[in-house]
Amino acid sequence: MCLGIPARIVAIVDAEAGLALADTAGVRRQINIGLLVADGGDPSALVGEWVLLHVGFAMAVIDQAEASRSLALLAQIDSLAQMEEGGEP
Repeated sequence: MCLGIPARIVAIVDAEAGLALADTAGVRRQINIGLLVADGGDPSALVGEWVLLHVGFAMAVIDQAEASRSLALLAQIDSLAQMEEGGEP
Protein backbone atom coordinates (compact mmCIF):
# COMPACT_ATOMS: atom_id res chain seq x y z
CA MET A 1 0.00 0.00 0.00
CA CYS A 2 1.23 3.50 -0.84
CA LEU A 3 0.51 6.58 1.20
CA GLY A 4 0.51 10.11 -0.16
CA ILE A 5 0.84 12.94 2.36
CA PRO A 6 -0.31 16.50 1.66
CA ALA A 7 2.44 19.09 1.89
CA ARG A 8 2.55 22.81 1.10
CA ILE A 9 5.54 24.06 -0.88
CA VAL A 10 7.10 26.96 1.01
CA ALA A 11 10.24 27.63 -1.04
CA ILE A 12 12.25 26.50 -4.03
CA VAL A 13 15.65 25.23 -2.86
CA ASP A 14 17.23 24.45 -6.24
CA ALA A 15 15.11 25.07 -9.34
CA GLU A 16 17.59 23.40 -11.70
CA ALA A 17 17.63 20.20 -9.61
CA GLY A 18 13.86 20.35 -9.01
CA LEU A 19 14.13 20.64 -5.23
CA ALA A 20 11.76 22.50 -2.93
CA LEU A 21 11.07 22.90 0.78
CA ALA A 22 7.67 21.61 1.86
CA ASP A 23 5.73 21.78 5.12
CA THR A 24 3.39 19.15 6.53
CA ALA A 25 1.86 19.94 9.93
CA GLY A 26 4.86 22.06 10.91
CA VAL A 27 7.49 19.59 9.74
CA ARG A 28 9.61 20.91 6.89
CA ARG A 29 11.56 18.72 4.51
CA GLN A 30 13.25 18.96 1.17
CA ILE A 31 11.27 17.33 -1.63
CA ASN A 32 11.66 16.65 -5.32
CA ILE A 33 9.25 18.57 -7.58
CA GLY A 34 10.76 17.31 -10.84
CA LEU A 35 7.63 15.40 -11.83
CA LEU A 36 5.54 18.57 -11.57
CA VAL A 37 7.87 20.75 -13.66
CA ALA A 38 9.07 18.09 -16.11
CA ASP A 39 7.38 19.83 -19.04
CA GLY A 40 9.38 23.02 -18.50
CA GLY A 41 7.02 24.62 -16.00
CA ASP A 42 8.16 27.40 -13.67
CA PRO A 43 9.08 25.88 -10.28
CA SER A 44 8.44 29.19 -8.48
CA ALA A 45 4.77 28.96 -9.50
CA LEU A 46 4.46 26.03 -7.07
CA VAL A 47 5.32 28.07 -3.96
CA GLY A 48 2.21 28.11 -1.77
CA GLU A 49 0.62 25.16 -3.58
CA TRP A 50 -0.43 21.94 -1.88
CA VAL A 51 1.03 18.75 -3.34
CA LEU A 52 0.58 15.06 -2.75
CA LEU A 53 3.92 13.78 -1.46
CA HIS A 54 5.11 10.17 -1.70
CA VAL A 55 8.61 9.11 -0.56
CA GLY A 56 9.96 12.60 -1.08
CA PHE A 57 8.46 13.17 -4.53
CA ALA A 58 5.61 15.58 -5.25
CA MET A 59 3.23 13.49 -7.36
CA ALA A 60 0.41 15.98 -8.04
CA VAL A 61 -0.88 19.41 -7.12
CA ILE A 62 -4.01 19.22 -4.94
CA ASP A 63 -6.36 21.88 -3.62
CA GLN A 64 -6.42 23.10 -0.03
CA ALA A 65 -9.75 21.38 0.72
CA GLU A 66 -8.36 17.99 -0.31
CA ALA A 67 -5.20 18.61 1.72
CA SER A 68 -7.24 19.53 4.80
CA ARG A 69 -9.43 16.43 4.51
CA SER A 70 -6.42 14.16 4.11
CA LEU A 71 -4.54 15.72 7.04
CA ALA A 72 -7.65 15.38 9.26
CA LEU A 73 -7.96 11.68 8.37
CA LEU A 74 -4.27 11.10 9.08
CA ALA A 75 -4.68 12.77 12.48
CA GLN A 76 -7.62 10.45 13.26
CA ILE A 77 -5.56 7.41 12.27
CA ASP A 78 -2.75 8.58 14.55
CA SER A 79 -5.17 9.08 17.46
CA LEU A 80 -6.63 5.61 17.01
CA ALA A 81 -3.18 4.04 16.83
CA GLN A 82 -2.14 5.79 20.05
CA MET A 83 -5.31 4.62 21.84
CA GLU A 84 -4.64 1.03 20.74
CA GLU A 85 -1.18 1.31 22.24
CA GLY A 86 -2.67 2.50 25.51
CA GLY A 87 -1.52 6.08 25.17
CA GLU A 88 -3.30 9.41 25.10
CA PRO A 89 -4.57 10.58 21.70
